[in-house]
Amino acid sequence: MVKFHIQSDSEIPASNQLFNQLRFAIASGQYPPGSQLPSTRALAMQTGLHRNTISKVYRQLEDTGLVEAQAGSGIYVRQTQGGFAQYKSQLLESYPQAQTVVQSSVDRLLQEGCSLNEARELFLAEIDWRLRCSARVLVTAPINDIGVGQLMMEELQAALHIPVQLVPLEELSALLEHTRSATIVTSRYFVGDAEAIAQIHSARVVPVDIYDFAPEVELVSNLPKGTYFGVVSLSHGILRAVEVIIHSLRGDEILVMTAHRDDRYKLNAMVRTVQYVVSDIASYEAVKEVLQEAREDIIRPPRLIQTESYIDESSIDHLKRELGLE
Repeated sequence: MVKFHIQSDSEIPASNQLFNQLRFAIASGQYPPGSQLPSTRALAMQTGLHRNTISKVYRQLEDTGLVEAQAGSGIYVRQTQGGFAQYKSQLLESYPQAQTVVQSSVDRLLQEGCSLNEARELFLAEIDWRLRCSARVLVTAPINDIGVGQLMMEELQAALHIPVQLVPLEELSALLEHTRSATIVTSRYFVGDAEAIAQIHSARVVPVDIYDFAPEVELVSNLPKGTYFGVVSLSHGILRAVEVIIHSLRGDEILVMTAHRDDRYKLNAMVRTVQYVVSDIASYEAVKEVLQEAREDIIRPPRLIQTESYIDESSIDHLKRELGLE
């Protein structure tokens, strides 16, 4: 069971603390699609918040497209669209002769002496080859947090070994107007908006789960009071969420400093002040470089920790299957 922590005497509203923690729990797969979130009563008992406050947070999550309320049942993490049957139905609406073409092609292969299994392998081999050569994968995120999109794009290019294009969410519709087909990849933070755009253009959306940061959360939970703790990322959105979540866990017991990878001034100040620096993969070398430059001026250098990939490994495997890359 996921535990939620609220600092009741904080300047950050309790609803904001809970919203960020729930959103992260969903995005990191701790509540997978189709799973039920705790009832308002259960969350009230755990957090001490009023049920009306929790209901307000759930409505906020509904507005983002992450969850849906089922009358008389509860709040559930929304199942993403794009199952095979639905996807096939959408394709047949766009290409009404496709079923006839596929059936006649299979019939001709059978007449040539192929077995059904052999025909299947011929189709799959041809499709896999074309996907490898021409698959168009688009990563999308809002302009105000394009850094997280860049983080996903870099990880996907390294894992898939195919070109991946980064497109701001606000520009996605215009791009799809001129694209015959595409696979859109985004985190569950933004999947509702991405799907609303993709449906209009007959594109498919594959949401990815993010790393759950369990070792880092455990580290923060066990730090002594008064610890100075630094976080560096390519994403301003991640940094904002991290501040709220850590504050929810520890309140004012530890001092949190955050810095964007490209902010050398803040990075310099951080490595000279904190005892720990947690960095995403994309920022790790920049932090090491700043730390090396400042080493002669630092009596006790901070412990530098690189997180795992932002995208969960199981999501990478799922995407490979979706693209025919396995």
